[in-house]
Formats: sequence, structure tokens, C-alpha cells
Amino acid sequence: MPAATPLRGAVDVLPAESEFSTAARFTVADTETVLPGHYPGFPIFPGVCLVECARQGAEATLPREAKGAGLAAVESTRFTGPVFPGDSVDITMAWKQTPTGDWQCRAKLTTGRGPAAGVRLRYALPDTREAV
Repeated sequence: MPAATPLRGAVDVLPAESEFSTAARFTVADTETVLPGHYPGFPIFPGVCLVECARQGAEATLPREAKGAGLAAVESTRFTGPVFPGDSVDITMAWKQTPTGDWQCRAKLTTGRGPAAGVRLRYALPDTREAV
């Protein structure tokens, strides 16, 4: 079953530098359903939606060795600049395997004005995920 998402639009995967250095893009349309209530009269794309952009980009570009891994944790987030309707959000992702065998994705999200967010996600293969 696909994960629920607050995004109306799609995250597009871009050509990758390598299997461990990937990229994606999301354009914030005026029709995004989260915008009307997030600062009425001055809409700003919510931070949780930037995290979701990173998650979708990460899951679309999992390294070959990490196929089948699922999101185990949002390890950190840092929001550094606003994202507005009409902005194109570029997502660059760096992948590495951790000493425990999990996969970490460090995503940097930027707009034409500069940095918007940094998100660090951890993915675990089914046999290494902790029971919830």
C-alpha cells in the first residue's frame, strides 16, 4: 500500500551523478492543497511537505543494494529558507550505508533563492528493521 502524502504534485527523478549521488525536483503548484491554510494571504509551503519531497525522492532513488528498504527514521531536519507557490525545489541526495547495515540519505533542498532545507533519512532492510 502506498504511503499517504500531503503532496498533490509529483516528485520527478533527475539524471543521477552516480548510484549514491541522486537528484529530484518538485514544483510547488498554486493548487497544492496545503497552501490555502498555511499563512492565508501569504502562502508558504510547509516544512513537513519538504520532508515528504525528500522521502519520495529518496525512495525513488534507493541504491541497488538498498532495494526493499523502508523508512526507519527521520533522523534530522533543518529548515533554512521559505518555499513559495511557483518555486521549483531541487533535491540532491547523498547515500551511504551505515555500520549497522542501514542506508542513510542526506537530502539538501534548494530553490532559486538558495537553501530551503536539509533532511536526513534512515532506511532499513526488512530483516534489520526494529519491531514497532
